[in-house]
Amino acid sequence: MIKEVALLVFALFFNFSLGQEIIKEEKKIASLNKPKSDSNRVKADGVAAVVGGNIILESDLDRSIAQIKAQGGDLGETTRCQLFGKILEDKLYAHQAVQDSITVNELQIRSQIDQQIEGILPNFNGSMADLLKYYKKNSEDELREEIYEINKSTSLANQMQEKILADIEITPEEVRQFYNNLKKEGLPTFGVELNVAEIVVIPEVTEASKQEVINKLKEYKRDIEENGASFTTKALFYSQDGSKVDGGKLPTMNRKRPRMVKEFRDVAFSLREGEISEPFESPFGYHIVFLEKIRGQEYDVRHILLRPEITQDAIEKAKKEIDEVRAKITDGSISFADAAREFSDRKETKFEGGKLINPVTQDFNFELTKMDTDIYTQIQDLKDNEISDVIQDQDRENPIFFKLVTVTDRIDEHEADFARDYLKIKRLALQNKHFDAIGKWQKETIESTFIKINGEYRDCEFTSNWLKKE
Repeated sequence: MIKEVALLVFALFFNFSLGQEIIKEEKKIASLNKPKSDSNRVKADGVAAVVGGNIILESDLDRSIAQIKAQGGDLGETTRCQLFGKILEDKLYAHQAVQDSITVNELQIRSQIDQQIEGILPNFNGSMADLLKYYKKNSEDELREEIYEINKSTSLANQMQEKILADIEITPEEVRQFYNNLKKEGLPTFGVELNVAEIVVIPEVTEASKQEVINKLKEYKRDIEENGASFTTKALFYSQDGSKVDGGKLPTMNRKRPRMVKEFRDVAFSLREGEISEPFESPFGYHIVFLEKIRGQEYDVRHILLRPEITQDAIEKAKKEIDEVRAKITDGSISFADAAREFSDRKETKFEGGKLINPVTQDFNFELTKMDTDIYTQIQDLKDNEISDVIQDQDRENPIFFKLVTVTDRIDEHEADFARDYLKIKRLALQNKHFDAIGKWQKETIESTFIKINGEYRDCEFTSNWLKKE
């Protein structure tokens, strides 16, 4: 599969649920090896291919094209054959995943179906009958079963890819060789990059405010345990995070793949099934956690989150402090970097003199054209080393804080340089190694797997040897 097609459909393909608009008419592609075009011809559904134990129907491709369009995807010059090749790849991953005894969490996959159907129904004015008619299903159960099979296939394919790439690493010498090869072909150009630094002052929460939410959480816990109140209902009414709409239910936690912050994990994994924790603190506030179910390494949990109230006095104190910090920097009493180390409350940046780390590249450089909109808005009018006015902001952990930002360095558009751009070059080299590994795996697995391509798809010009020609 060519890289461009892989990138196009990676996030969109088989994603049954997220389309904001449903295409009401499926239209056939006139020519397999030419960019997609509309035609009024409609063929009867049939088996387009078999990969191992997986059957691909003609309608699978039509539905996939419709879903990509529905999600705003631009197929551009992508051909029907190229999209068909991507389906073959996904079925190959899913088939091999079964051979390698990779399993899926059936309960978790089925739990997604309600949300997926709820996301689709508004496109049919909430009519289940119209939805079933569009997908040519006789009943809601039949539709749910198809969605389940799509979700299952996607999960198997993703896990198989992860397994193929899990142990692939890249050495500094391989990065150097990759760079030297790029020099022969023509080095890439990186756009304008900025280094951005910040100083953050967060209003202090009083001990009285903390104790108030702790007492509320203890009261909720007591009412549930002693009076039979519903944890789900309490979360729905009182929790102060996005999970409240689902009664405090969080994504399934797994001991082997921890996702929550350490404070939360430590408490959740220490509970017995059916137990509610005592109130505890995390970076997001104070919680109580209810452990609903344990399934091996997986834990189903609900929680209630409360954030202590921030008093107006604390807000005014924080604003005054950052005003004073700005004045010291402006009159030259202290440098921005030293002020960040001394006064900033953002632990992730203060010890680097306030410099922000790019989460993608893990260095301090932010490419101007790919910079987060919020950051860009705050620095777009600043000259190098000019300090912003005081900015009031908020994030997941803090409902209000104040900050200063500055551009500490500007790197003009330039040809890739090994020393300066090492991390970006390393990322490109690893990506290239991943593509090579996937290609090698595909070649070997295609040879050892039963594959049959039917009808007009045998005329496709595949980049992989799906037809097993010599």
